[in-house]
Amino acid sequence: MKDQEYIEVYGARVHNLKNIDVKIPREKLVVITGLSGSGKSSLAFDTIYAEGQRRYIETFSAYARQFLGVLERPDVDKIEGLSPVISIEQKTTNKSPRSTVGTITEIYDFLRLLFARAADAYSYNTGKKMVSYSDEQIKELILTDFTDKKIVVLAPLIKSRKGHYRELFEQVSKQGFLKVRVDGEIRDIEKDMRLDRYKTHDIEVVIDRLLVNSASEKRLEETIKTAMYAGDNIMMVLAIDENQPRYFSRELMCPETGIAYPNPEPNTFSFNSPKGACETCNGLGITNEINLQKIIPNDAISIKNGGIIPLGDQKNSWIFKQIEHIAERYKFKLTDAIKDIPKEALDMILNGGNESFQITSKTVGVTRNYKIDFEGIISFIQNQYNNAESTSIKRWANSFMDEITCTTCEGKRLKKEALHFKITDKNISDLVQMDITELAAWFENIEKKLSPKQQQIASEILKEIRTRIQFLVDVGLEYLTLDRTSKSLSGGEAQRIRLATQIGSQLVGVLYILDEPSIGLHQRDNQKLIDSLVKLRDIGNSVLVVEHDKDMIEHADYVIDIGPGAGRHGGQIVSEGTFAELKTHDTLTADYLTERKKIEVPRKRREGNGKFIKLKGASGNNLKNVSVEFPLGKMICVTGVSGSGKSTLVNETLYPILNEYIYRGVKKPMPYKKIEGLEHIDKVIDIDQSPIGRTPRSNPATYTKTFDEIRTLFAQTPEASIRGYKPGRFSFNVKGGRCETCEGAGVRIIEMNFLPDVHVECETCQGMRFNRETLEVRYKGKSIADILNMTIEDATVFFENIPKIHRKLKTIKDVGLGYITLGQQSTTLSGGEAQRIKLASELSKKDTGNTFYILDEPTTGLHFEDIRVLMEVLNKLANKGNTVLIIEHNLDVIKLADHIIDVGLEGGKKGVTILCTGTPEEVAENKKSYTATFLKKELI
Repeated sequence: MKDQEYIEVYGARVHNLKNIDVKIPREKLVVITGLSGSGKSSLAFDTIYAEGQRRYIETFSAYARQFLGVLERPDVDKIEGLSPVISIEQKTTNKSPRSTVGTITEIYDFLRLLFARAADAYSYNTGKKMVSYSDEQIKELILTDFTDKKIVVLAPLIKSRKGHYRELFEQVSKQGFLKVRVDGEIRDIEKDMRLDRYKTHDIEVVIDRLLVNSASEKRLEETIKTAMYAGDNIMMVLAIDENQPRYFSRELMCPETGIAYPNPEPNTFSFNSPKGACETCNGLGITNEINLQKIIPNDAISIKNGGIIPLGDQKNSWIFKQIEHIAERYKFKLTDAIKDIPKEALDMILNGGNESFQITSKTVGVTRNYKIDFEGIISFIQNQYNNAESTSIKRWANSFMDEITCTTCEGKRLKKEALHFKITDKNISDLVQMDITELAAWFENIEKKLSPKQQQIASEILKEIRTRIQFLVDVGLEYLTLDRTSKSLSGGEAQRIRLATQIGSQLVGVLYILDEPSIGLHQRDNQKLIDSLVKLRDIGNSVLVVEHDKDMIEHADYVIDIGPGAGRHGGQIVSEGTFAELKTHDTLTADYLTERKKIEVPRKRREGNGKFIKLKGASGNNLKNVSVEFPLGKMICVTGVSGSGKSTLVNETLYPILNEYIYRGVKKPMPYKKIEGLEHIDKVIDIDQSPIGRTPRSNPATYTKTFDEIRTLFAQTPEASIRGYKPGRFSFNVKGGRCETCEGAGVRIIEMNFLPDVHVECETCQGMRFNRETLEVRYKGKSIADILNMTIEDATVFFENIPKIHRKLKTIKDVGLGYITLGQQSTTLSGGEAQRIKLASELSKKDTGNTFYILDEPTTGLHFEDIRVLMEVLNKLANKGNTVLIIEHNLDVIKLADHIIDVGLEGGKKGVTILCTGTPEEVAENKKSYTATFLKKELI
C-alpha cells in the first residue's frame, strides 16, 4: 500500500486566515467546516484554487498570457503537492435565456446529432413520411412508372406567391427555355409576359418533353440533371394525359405536395442557430406583446389628464399636436373620457394612420388643410423596444408588454421543419419536455423500435446520452427537464449539474473543490450526492468540500474545522482529523455534532392571529391545481423534496400576487384561480439568494443605507458647517471629498506587463479613501475613514445615541455579523454573510405587525451556531405578530416552525400536491411524507 500523500499549505494569510499551515490528504473526501465567515472559502477557493489556476496559466507562453491577464498570487508562503484544480461553485450559472439544462450537460448536443442522423422526416402538410432520391433512383422510377408514356419534366420556380414575374420570365427565356407551366397550364414564353400581381401563382419551367423508353435513357439522365439544377434539387414529372404531377427530390420531400426540407444537420435542431431557431421568437420560445390594459389602465380618464400612460399628461409636443388633429378629424375633445372617444379615432391613436382632411371654420368661413401622419403608440413602443440602444428606454417599453409563449412554435423554440423529424413518434421537443426519469425510461427500450440501419448509426450516441442521463439521476436531479432554463435553477441545482458533467468526464488525478453542494437538497437525496462524491474520489481524485451538512461531515475521510469565531475572530485551524476524532475535540462544531449543544425545540407553538391567506387553484409549472392556506402571525415553513414546486408556489405565485396587491408590482404570477385574505397584511418583504453589490466600492454601510445617515451626521458637525460641507463631501464615490489619486478606492492598481496587476495602498491618502480636508472633520474624535474601519460591534456602541444609525447596525449585529467592518468590500463577503446583510437591511425597517416576510433557504452557508442566531432574529419578528414564511430543507429550521406545509410527493412532473400541513409534531406522524421520516428523529 502506497504512503498517504498530502497537499501541504504553509503560511496562508488570505483575507482573515492567520498564517495557517494545513496538510490535506490526497485522493480522499475532505470536508472544511466552521462558522460562516471563519475563513473556509478563503482557504479552499481564494488560496488553494487560486494558486492552482495561477500555476495553470503560468504554463502558457508569455504571448498567450498577455491576452488572458495574469492571476494574482494568493498571500501564502508555499503550497506543495497541488494537482490540477477544478472548482464547482454556485455562482457560475449562465443567466442567458438560451442556456438550458440540456445545453449545460451536453445531452442536447447528442440529441441533435441523433435526430440529424437517425430520425425520419414527416411532411407538415400531410403527415406522410418524406422521401429523398439519388439521380439514379429517379431515373429508374421514371423508366419503370412512365414506360412508353409521353412526359413533361418540370422544375418548380415559384410556389403559391403573388407577383407579375416579368423579370423571371425574361431570365428563363435568356437561359434558352421556351415554355413554362403557370397555374397548371403550359404556355409559351412571350416578350413582356406578366401575370396578375395580386393573385398567387405556381410557376414551373418546362425542361424537356419526351417519350419514356430505353432509347431515351441517356437523354433522361441529362434532363434530370438540368431540372435539378433549375429547380434547386426538386423536379416534377407530368404525364401528358394526366394533370397530377409526381415530385422527385435529392433532398427530403413530401411525395404528395412537393414541399422539401433541407437535409438535416445538427444545427437544424439548434435553437441557437439561424438554421434551426423559430424565426418569430429567434429560438427563445417567448415573444413580447403589447398589453393594452397597461397602456390604458382606466378608460374613464381623459387623454389630457394622462389616460394614455406612455404619453402622460397633455404637453406641448409633436405627438399631442397629431392627437389634436385626430380629435378635430373625428370630432372629440382631449378632455373626453377615453371610453367616449370614437372607435376609429382610438384605433388611429394606438395603431397609427396616414390621412389628409379639410375643416371649414364656421366663424371665419376659411377652409384649413390638416395632415395626419402618425405611427401610433403601439408601433412607437415596439420600435423603441426593438431598436433603442438605451437600456432604460428598453425597460420603459417593456413595462407595457407581456411575455407570452411564441404563437408560431408554441414555445418549442424550433422551426416547424425541425419539429417534424421524429424517432418513434417523438420529436426533439417532446424529449426535452420529459423529466429525466421519463427520458431515461424512453431511452431504455429505444433500440427495439429502431430499424437495423438506425441502430447501427445511433449505437454510440445512445451510449453517451444514457450515461449522461444516469449521472443526473445520481446527483438527485431526476425531476428536471432538459428544456429548463439555467437561470431558473437554484445555486445548488446548478452546482450539481456541473458535478454530474464532471463525473461524466472521468478525469483522474484532479483536485475538485465544491462549495456547499447540498444546498437546496432534501435529506432524502443527500445520500445520492455523497455517493457521487465518493465515486469521484474512488476513480483517483481528491475531493475538497466546503460544507455544514451533518451527513456530509460524517461520511468524510478527513475534516478540517476553521474557527473559533468568524471574521477577525476566526481564520485558525481549531480541529482536524477523522469524524470520530473531531467529535472528541472541544470545538463549537463538535458540540453540535455530539449534541452537547443543540437548537432546542420550542415547548409551545404560536397560535397565530386566526387570519389566513387562502390561495386556490395554483397550477404553475408542475403544481397540480394546488390550494393552500397560510396562517398569519406564525412562522411557516414550506418543505418538500427538491423540484416539488416549493419555489413555484411561494416565489412565482404567492409573492408576485402580494407584491402586485401592495406595491403594484409588475411581475406576473403563475396561473391560479383565486386568493383571499390579502387585506390582512400591509407589507411584504422577499429576501432571496441574489448577492448584494459585487463591486469593491459596495460595502455593508452603503448597502444598508447606514452610510447615508453617517454622512448626514458628519455634515451637521460644527466643523463641516463652518466649511460648508454637504453630505456628498463625505462620499468616496464622487469628486470633492475623496482622494483623487485613487478616486476613493484606497488602493492604486499598478499595471505590470506579464505580471499580475499589483494593488498598492494609495500613497496620498494611506488607504483612507478621503482627502486631508475631509479627514479633518471629526465626530466624537473619529474621522469618516475611522468609522468605515470600525467593526459593527464597535460602531453599535459608538452610535448608540443616534437611533436611525443604531437600529440598522444593531440588526446587522443581531444576525451574527458583529465582526465585519462597516467599510468591508462586498467582494470579500462570503455567500452566507452577503445574504444576512440583505436580511438585516430588511429587518431594520420598521415592521407593522402585519408584515409578511418570505425567505428562500436562509440557512445557505450557515453553521449550526449561525442558524441558532438567525432563528432568534426570525422568532422576534414572529413574536411581534408578523408572518415569516421560509422555504427550507434544514431540519433545525423546520422543527422550530409553528406551521409546516409539506409539498410532494416527488419532484418534477410526477404531480405536485400538498401532502400535509400542521405543526411539526402533526406532520412527523404522516406516513407518506419524506420530510416526516427525518423530522421525527429531530423531535425525539
